[in-house]
Amino acid sequence: MDKRLCGNIMLLITAIIWGTAFVAQSEGMNYVEPFTYNAMRSFLGGMVLIPVIFVFSKIDKKSDKYFEKEKNTNLKYTVAGGVVCGVVMFAASSFQQFGISMTSAGKAGFITALYIIIVPLIELVIYRRSSVMVWICVSIASAGFWLLCIKDGFSVGKGDLLVLCCAFFFAGHIMIIDYFCSKDCNGMLMSCIQFFTAGILMSVFMFIFEKPDIVSIYNAGFTILYAGIMSSGAAYTLQILGQKRTDPVSATLIMSLESVFAALSGWLILNEHLSAREITGCALVFAAVIIIQMRQTLSEYFKKHKKKNEDKI
Repeated sequence: MDKRLCGNIMLLITAIIWGTAFVAQSEGMNYVEPFTYNAMRSFLGGMVLIPVIFVFSKIDKKSDKYFEKEKNTNLKYTVAGGVVCGVVMFAASSFQQFGISMTSAGKAGFITALYIIIVPLIELVIYRRSSVMVWICVSIASAGFWLLCIKDGFSVGKGDLLVLCCAFFFAGHIMIIDYFCSKDCNGMLMSCIQFFTAGILMSVFMFIFEKPDIVSIYNAGFTILYAGIMSSGAAYTLQILGQKRTDPVSATLIMSLESVFAALSGWLILNEHLSAREITGCALVFAAVIIIQMRQTLSEYFKKHKKKNEDKI
């Protein structure tokens, strides 16, 4: 399997898990407060990864070319990356969880995915050019978000603004992961460290601002288990491993599909309804991701075809 394709599949699975997790996060707010919810899911995500890291450390990675870069890792950058990512994740998750308590799961998913626009802007600021086609796709996706989120009179709800703040932090999270992945860090270990870092910070704020109790946490248990094991432990690890195999802008476009899956799961499970305008917005975001992936696939095909012809000559 092609390296980029392998990474893209990992990121697509990540988007599916994150999208459906918005339903769990929304339901969890019926039982516990935001910092309590995020502390529990973060620690759970970190604990789930400990046995996974142990198993992978025992595997002979010489037989798996897709995990070849995991052999020679830089422990210094792995730890530093985990801590920095954990701090940023703490901020992003906090804004997101508070925002979800004030808006729908489907809408929160689409607003969170505004990092699709923010990441190319960050790349532009640090002098890393994005192609014209990428900007066209970003523009299409932006139009989709406009149709979904902007109300009559250009008003935006308080919950929407909080989730918008989280989108900026998640954009930074993507760029930070891209930086540390270039330093040959261990993706799984870095992911584990980020969860415990975020969990510790969440716990501090939980005990300062909230009054957690065992009964409420137990009642929210299923939603915490799904968000902790799947959304945190599995999806964030797949994000790091997937980003090591593709560029950050492409990764952003694929992961933004979480917004589509959030809207669909909110509709199917929570009976949240989307208007014709909002459905059109979903379709535009989905179209942007498909177009950019087709462009990359065709570009790589023609490059390989051209190289074969040159070799024959």
